[in-house]
Amino acid sequence: MKLYSFWRSLATHRVRIALALKGVTPDEVVTIDLTKGDQHGAAYDAVNPMHALPTLVDGDGPPLVQSLAIIEYLDETRPDPPLLPADPRGRARVRSLALMVAADAHPLMVPRVREYLERELGVPEAARTAWCRHWIATALGALERRLSGEAGTGRFCHGDAVSLADICLVSQVAGAGFFSVDTTPYPSVRRIAEACSAIEAFATAHPLRQPGAPTTA
Repeated sequence: MKLYSFWRSLATHRVRIALALKGVTPDEVVTIDLTKGDQHGAAYDAVNPMHALPTLVDGDGPPLVQSLAIIEYLDETRPDPPLLPADPRGRARVRSLALMVAADAHPLMVPRVREYLERELGVPEAARTAWCRHWIATALGALERRLSGEAGTGRFCHGDAVSLADICLVSQVAGAGFFSVDTTPYPSVRRIAEACSAIEAFATAHPLRQPGAPTTA
């Protein structure tokens, strides 16, 4: 198993959490430095034409891309512990919470978007940072309303077992830290993130505990 990764990649962060929860350690981790443009090189283009992280190679099959697809693949091939509820409605709720982060918010703040805003549209750094903070806070606010108002919420996003939704929530909170977004207005989000951080799989997967990461965000 080979994981293409970068310490700051929030999508890779999600996959690292899932791997750790499943007790799986990749045989090889290949660093794709997003700050140096490694993702645009010919070698990585042959692996992932979207030039995005993460990519997982498991055995002889083609590379697996997109963090949620990779996590569901891991959940189906290594079902213990399960990361989706057994019932259809529960699975739909967990997926919807996860997608609020992975599909609605996170894609708006990734390096390729920030680079386009800078190079093609001439958006200055302060405005690009404000853009990212806006979409981070928008997602956190929507998550907070759901988690605080829906009966399905328990110790974690859905009941008292860790799920795909918690993995995504934690990555969003990590992103908030990178962009200095205050999470105080989102007490349910903070509570669940803190419960997750007490689990070793979440702690070891944190971006700042990865090779190449700075000592602080």
